[in-house]
Amino acid sequence: MGAGTLYLIPTTLGDSALSAVIPQDVQQRVRTLDHFVAENPKTARAFLKQVGTAKPLQELHIATLNEHTPDAAVAELAAPLRAAHDLGVMSEAGCPGIADPGAKLVLYAQRHAIRVVPLVGPSSILLALMASGMNGQNFVFHGYLPVANVEREKALRELEKQSRRMQQTQIFIETPYRNQKLVQSILASCAGDTLLCVATELSLAGEDVRTLPVAEWKKHPPQLDRRPALFLLLAT
Repeated sequence: MGAGTLYLIPTTLGDSALSAVIPQDVQQRVRTLDHFVAENPKTARAFLKQVGTAKPLQELHIATLNEHTPDAAVAELAAPLRAAHDLGVMSEAGCPGIADPGAKLVLYAQRHAIRVVPLVGPSSILLALMASGMNGQNFVFHGYLPVANVEREKALRELEKQSRRMQQTQIFIETPYRNQKLVQSILASCAGDTLLCVATELSLAGEDVRTLPVAEWKKHPPQLDRRPALFLLLAT
C-alpha cells in the first residue's frame, strides 16, 4: 500500500471573499480531504466551513502543527500519509511552508519520498514584491526583526547595506500592533534615498501598497493602526 499525498492548502489573508483568492479547483480538492494538519485548528475550521466539506466538520481529523510542536511529533502527524490517506496542511493565513511551521511536515514528506502538491493561493510576500516595483530577481524575506529599538535599528542598517551592495530587495514583517514602532525605526535608520514599500492589508478591502523614498515617507509617515503589513527596502 502506497503513501497518501500531502497537499499544501493556501488560505485567505483575512476576510476577503473566498472566490477572489482561492481557485475553484483548489476548493474542490480540499473538499475531498478528511485529514488535515493546521497551525490553528480554529482558523482552519472556519476556512473549511467556507469551502464546504463532503463530510461534516466534526468528522474531519484536524491535528495541530505550530511553533511549539516538537520535531519529534512530526512523524505522528504524518501517520495518515503512511496509512495511504491524503493529508492537507494549512497555515493560519496564506501559503503553508512559507514563514510557517508547516515546513516541518513538508520536509518529513520529502525525506520519505511522499508526494507533495502545492496548491495555488495568495502569498503576502509575493503579492507585496509584485506590487512594490523593487528587484524581484534578488530578494530575501527575513521574517521578524528584533523588538528592542537599538537592535532593530542596527538590523535595519545592516539590511540597507546588504541591499545597496547586492541590489537586493529586503522583505520583513512585524506584529500589527508594533508596526508604528517599526516604521519609526526605518525612518530613523535608513538613508533618505532608500526606497521603502509598505504593503498593507493585501487582498483585503483596505489594500494599500506604496513605494516611496524614505525622505518622502518622513513627510507623511504611514498610519498603520494595527493593520497587517509587509515592509520592503531597496537601497539605491
